[in-house]
Amino acid sequence: MAMGRVIPLFPGAQAEAPAGVASSVGARRGVRVRACDPQAARALGEACGVGPSAAQIMWHRGVRDPEAARDYLSPRLAGLTPPEGMADREVAADRLARAVREQETVAVFGDYDVDGTTSAAILGGILEQLGADVRVLVANRFEGGYGFSQPALERALATRASLIVTTDCGSSDHERIARARERGVDVVVVDHHLVPDEPLPALAFLNPHRPDCGFPYKGLCSAGLALSVGAAVRAAVDSPLDLRTWLDLVALGTIADVAPLDGDNRRLVKAGLLRVGAPRARPGIEALREAARLKPGTPVGGMDVAFRLAPRLNAAGRLGDPEITLRLLRATTLSEARMLAARIELINQERKEIERRITEEAIAQVEAVYGARTDGGIVAAAEGWHRGVVGIVAARLVERFDAPAVVIALEDGVGHGSCRTPDGFSIYDAVHACRSHLDKFGGHAAAAGLSLRASRLDAFRADFDDTCRATRASLPPLDATPWVDVVIGEGFPLPSAAELAALEPVGEGNAEPQFLLEGAQVLSASVVGQGHLKLSLRAGGRTLAAFGWELGDLAGEVGATVDVHGSLRPDTWRGGDAIELKIGAIL
Repeated sequence: MAMGRVIPLFPGAQAEAPAGVASSVGARRGVRVRACDPQAARALGEACGVGPSAAQIMWHRGVRDPEAARDYLSPRLAGLTPPEGMADREVAADRLARAVREQETVAVFGDYDVDGTTSAAILGGILEQLGADVRVLVANRFEGGYGFSQPALERALATRASLIVTTDCGSSDHERIARARERGVDVVVVDHHLVPDEPLPALAFLNPHRPDCGFPYKGLCSAGLALSVGAAVRAAVDSPLDLRTWLDLVALGTIADVAPLDGDNRRLVKAGLLRVGAPRARPGIEALREAARLKPGTPVGGMDVAFRLAPRLNAAGRLGDPEITLRLLRATTLSEARMLAARIELINQERKEIERRITEEAIAQVEAVYGARTDGGIVAAAEGWHRGVVGIVAARLVERFDAPAVVIALEDGVGHGSCRTPDGFSIYDAVHACRSHLDKFGGHAAAAGLSLRASRLDAFRADFDDTCRATRASLPPLDATPWVDVVIGEGFPLPSAAELAALEPVGEGNAEPQFLLEGAQVLSASVVGQGHLKLSLRAGGRTLAAFGWELGDLAGEVGATVDVHGSLRPDTWRGGDAIELKIGAIL
C-alpha cells in the first residue's frame, strides 16, 4: 500500500550502511533494505539462543562469531578494558587519595549538560563515600558558559578547596587552570573532548584522546572516566566501596552525550540501564521515571534515555540553573527528588515551546539566506533567541537540510552558538578551520559550541559554508533514505520482547534496529493524544500495537493492510512478551 507519506523516524540516523555490512538488495518505496541471509542468521541465532531476526541484526552490526554474539547479548563488567594504560590515572588517584586521607576540601566541577552533571555526581559521590570533604559544582550556561570559565574558577576557589577536579571540561581551559595553580590549588582534569596542541598545566589530565594516552578504548565519555577515576582512588585508599551504585549515572551520561555504545561503553551502559529500570532505583531516577511515565520494573532502553530522560535532565541547564539537575541526581529521599523533578518538568515544557518557535524562525532564515543551495554548511543567528536551545535547533536544521548547522543566539553584540552535523562529517574540524572568527570554541566530531562577536558573524557564515562545501565534495553524498535491517516474513519472524531487550543498549554506534512490515493487517486505526496515530496490527502471526508520532491525520486513510517501517520494542504496558512498533514511515 502506497500512501505517499514517508516520515523518517530519526532522519539521517541510518543514512549509510556501516563499513563491512552488505549493501541494499534493492529499495522498497521510501526505504533501503540491507542484504540478509536467513540461513546464516539462523545458524548464528541457534549458537547463542536467539531467533533469526535478532541474529540478523547482530550480523548487520558486525557481530558474526558465536562467542562475540554471546558477549554482545550479555556483556559482562569483567570484560572491561584494563585501565593501567590511561595517562595520569595513577597521578590523579594518588592526589585524590591524599585529599581523602587528609580531609582536604575538594571541588568537583562539571559542565552543565547531562554528561557533565552525571560525571560530577559520580566522582563527587564516590569521594564523599570514601570520606573526602567535597563541594560539587556545575557550570552555568548564562554565567560563564561552557567549561571551566573565569566565573567557574572563582566559584571553585570560593569553596577554599586545595584541589579542583573538572569533569567533562578543562581540556581547553589552559588559562583558568594556570591561575588555579598560581593560587596554590592543584587541578585534575577528567574530560573526553578533543585535545588542543598546547600542553595543559594541570597536575593530572585524564583524556583518552591525549596522543600519549595508552588506554586503547577511546569511546568513554566523562561519566565513564569519572567512574574509572573513582575506582583508582578506591584502590589507593584500600576501600571495599561498591562502585556499581553509580552505573545508572554512567548510563545516563553516556547515552545523553551520544557516545558510541560499543566496547566498554556497552558493558557499562547495559549494567547501568538495569539499575535505571529497577523497581527501586536512585530517588532522582525514580522521580524522573515517574515524570517520563516509565513504569518501574520495566526495561529501559537507549531510546528511552535519549528521548525521554535526557531531555528532562538537560532542560534546567538549557533555560536556567543546572544545579536543579545536579540536586536531583544527588537527592537522598524520594520526596525531595519528586519536588525537583516537578520543577524540571515545568522547565521542560517551557523549553519545548521555545524550541518550536526558534526552529520555525531558523528554518525560514536558512531558506531565505541559502535558497535551495545547502551543499555546504548553514548558519542561522538572531537576537532574542534563547541560547539554551540552540543545540536542539541546530539538530533540527541538520534533519531538515542534511547539512552541518550552526545556530547562534545573539545578545549585546556577542553570539553563543551550538553546532551539529550529519553522520560522517566532523563538525569540530570545520569549526576549527574557521577559528580565526571566533572568541572561543570546543567540542568533538558530532557536536561543538562556540562564541563570537556579532561583527564577525557574516565572515564566519561565509567561511563555514565554504569550508563545509569543500569537505563535503570529497565525501560520499549523504543519502537520508532509512535502512531496514529485517523484512518480517521472508524467513524472519517478529523478534520477542526478550530478544529486543537483549539487543540493548541501542543508539550511537549500535543503531536501533529497523523493521519493515509489508501487508500487515490493520485491525483498528485511531487518533490518540495530540494528533498521534495508533494502529492495531496483525503481522508475522502476532498482534501488536503501532504508534505514529503526529501522524493522526492518516487514521482515516489507512486501509485493510499497510506497509509500515519502524522500530520494535517491548510493550511495557501490556507486559509479558508483547511488543510494539514505533512507526518511522507508512509507505
